[in-house]
Amino acid sequence: MVAPAFEYVAAGSYDEAVRLLADGGDEAKILAGGQSLMPMLNLRLAHPELLIDINAADDRPPSVDGGMLVLPALTRHRVLLEHDLVRRHCPLLAAAVRHVGNVRVRNRGTVGGSLAHADPTSEIGSCALATGARVIARGPGGERTVPADELFVSYWTTALAESEIITDVLIPAGRPRQGWSFQEMVRRTSDFAIVAVAVLVELDERADTIATVRVALAGVADRVMLAGPELLTGLTGATLAGPAGAGSTGAGGARAGGTGADGSGDDAAGAAAARIAAGLDPADDVHASGEYRRRLVRVLAARALREAYARAAGAAA
Repeated sequence: MVAPAFEYVAAGSYDEAVRLLADGGDEAKILAGGQSLMPMLNLRLAHPELLIDINAADDRPPSVDGGMLVLPALTRHRVLLEHDLVRRHCPLLAAAVRHVGNVRVRNRGTVGGSLAHADPTSEIGSCALATGARVIARGPGGERTVPADELFVSYWTTALAESEIITDVLIPAGRPRQGWSFQEMVRRTSDFAIVAVAVLVELDERADTIATVRVALAGVADRVMLAGPELLTGLTGATLAGPAGAGSTGAGGARAGGTGADGSGDDAAGAAAARIAAGLDPADDVHASGEYRRRLVRVLAARALREAYARAAGAAA
């Protein structure tokens, strides 16, 4: 199919892009990498009258400032995959980007565009939640900071105002006693995720027990989502066996169970994964049933928790 006719403008700065977006109203769209927008145009699922190209608005590379990894919104997925600062300070994101689309998509797609698109199966969106990222949004009234926890509203809908553009993504730089894991199930390479799980674990400063943990999910709701803290309480103060291990030890030193044949198990990781899965109500679609997605969450979340813990313990050692 062929995209509908539209007017094209290349903005030389974010301020110019914001002005054009405000003037264009509902009939204007931002073009960054275009890897989501262009297929929607060709399928006539989107039909803007004005397309505002922002690729010339910024050319900054990733940087670290004040304990934050700063990713300009136009950072390409390929840069996330290869840049030393990203791999050093947010290895979870660098690993997850390997699962995004194909080489063409990774060469053109941008981190800001991915977050603004708000696909509920987004690998980058789930990593933003797991790491506690924030975005800087610029609009006619200036800039504001939006936590990733508050950014995603529903299918392809964010908390951004109509005339706001993401200019930066801020991710807390990794710390020595942290570990991470990204797990995903797809039907074929480069497909959208049926289920994806991103986990970030941090150990106590004086013991190899879990101090904090964040579990983000994709493909199970109308948006990427965080598992609620009430579902993760059994993990605080616990130690976990590695991904291939036979169980976990609680804070008191008692063995807490073993992993099952499917990798979920009845240890602290398996129990948390089961609670997370039980609280979900994913829809059936042509790719998978809701029950299958819940099963995947139980298995992938348990694996991710154990792998993240193992990485954290290895880093601490």
